[in-house]
Amino acid sequence: MARYTGPNCKQCRREGCKLYLKGERCTNGKCAFDHRSTAPGQHGAARKKIGEYGKHLREKQKARRYYGVLEKQFRHYYDMAEKMDGITGTNLLILLERRLDNVVYRMGMAESRKEARQLVLHAHFTLNGKKVTIPSILIKAGDVIAVKESSKENAKIKGLAEELATKTSPKWIEKDAANLTAKIVALPAREDIDFEFDEQLIVELYSK
Repeated sequence: MARYTGPNCKQCRREGCKLYLKGERCTNGKCAFDHRSTAPGQHGAARKKIGEYGKHLREKQKARRYYGVLEKQFRHYYDMAEKMDGITGTNLLILLERRLDNVVYRMGMAESRKEARQLVLHAHFTLNGKKVTIPSILIKAGDVIAVKESSKENAKIKGLAEELATKTSPKWIEKDAANLTAKIVALPAREDIDFEFDEQLIVELYSK
């Protein structure tokens, strides 16, 4: 499967903002973006005029990289959002927020979405009592995500579990830190997404 293998910080520099792709490193003063926020490349520091199409493209790329999905996947979510009732841009962000790897990250069982994706792929979690290895599964209200019993002794999982109680989760996730489980009490709403997006620009890009 295709995946991005380059430096994560280059993605932040390209979009001109922190995408929080490396977990704690992005907030502890060691983030490369804090020291060099210009776009990557030989001419990255040069001032460039961005046209209308460029603004639309950058917003789409920002959302795609923030949630860690490929272009084909992102377009698939857009097509799904367009067919749903309601506002297409809002539907798109909510679909991305419902991905299992994002939920694992939101519940505090991973330092980043990339790490959450890896943990799901390695079968460390169950969904409604069944083993799951597909990070792109869309969760529903009432679903229960839990650390697999045999994975609770894993060194990485134990380290994350020790800090779970101190991490806050969005209101649509009901977390049980003692048992390493989380219940989806409701689907996320637009106001629950705490990162700044102008989703209308994405809609306009795909509508051309």
